[in-house]
Amino acid sequence: MSLGTPTVHKDLSLISLIPRWSGSDSTNSLEEFISTFEASARIGRWEPKDTVEVEIAALKLEGSARELHTLDASWNTFKEVLGKRYKEVHTDQYHYAKL
Repeated sequence: MSLGTPTVHKDLSLISLIPRWSGSDSTNSLEEFISTFEASARIGRWEPKDTVEVEIAALKLEGSARELHTLDASWNTFKEVLGKRYKEVHTDQYHYAKL
């Protein structure tokens, strides 16, 4: 019988599922990037308190988006800054026409 805390193993192999993201018009939107990232984090048991999420996200950023990397920020702060800087500029009408 063990009284200690069980060891939780992080699966960092899921990093490969996260697409690179540059902030420019590409096939991946910011919402898709964040959604894929957060799903990988949940499955891989990456803990927000470890700052590993921000470090992994920074590895996947390219171009001007890479400038936003700061190790001091929490994942929520990092995500908020990305959202403010790269908010969606297309109107609903644009998306409807694309559909």
